[in-house]
Amino acid sequence: VQLQAFGGGLVQPGGSLRLSCAASGFDFANYAIGWFRQAPGKGREGLVCMNGNRGTVDYLHHGRFTVSRDNAKNTAYLQMVRLEAEDTAVYYCARAEICAHDYDIWGSGTLVTVSS
Repeated sequence: VQLQAFGGGLVQPGGSLRLSCAASGFDFANYAIGWFRQAPGKGREGLVCMNGNRGTVDYLHHGRFTVSRDNAKNTAYLQMVRLEAEDTAVYYCARAEICAHDYDIWGSGTLVTVSS
C-alpha cells in the first residue's frame, strides 16, 4: 500500500501548479484522498479532500486549491492557482476511508516553492 506525491517545484507568485498523487496496493476508488501541506516551521495543514464518490471537503475555503481524481489511473490531483509565497511548503497526499476521518496512509511529500 503506497502513495506518492509528485509534481512540485519552483513557481512564481500568481502562477499555477498541479500536483499528482499516485496510489498502489489498494482499491483506490473506494478511499478518500486528502491533500495536506507543512510549511517550514509550521504544523501540518489540511487543504482539500475528495471521497471515493467524488464528494469533496475544502478545509481552507479560499477556492484556490481544487482536488480531482482519476480512478482508472489510481491518481489524485491537486490543482493550485494564484499561488502565493505563503503556499511554499511540502505537500502530501493521504488516504482515509472518508474525508475527515483518520488518514492511515501518507505519501512522500513534494516540495512547492513559490518565489520570484
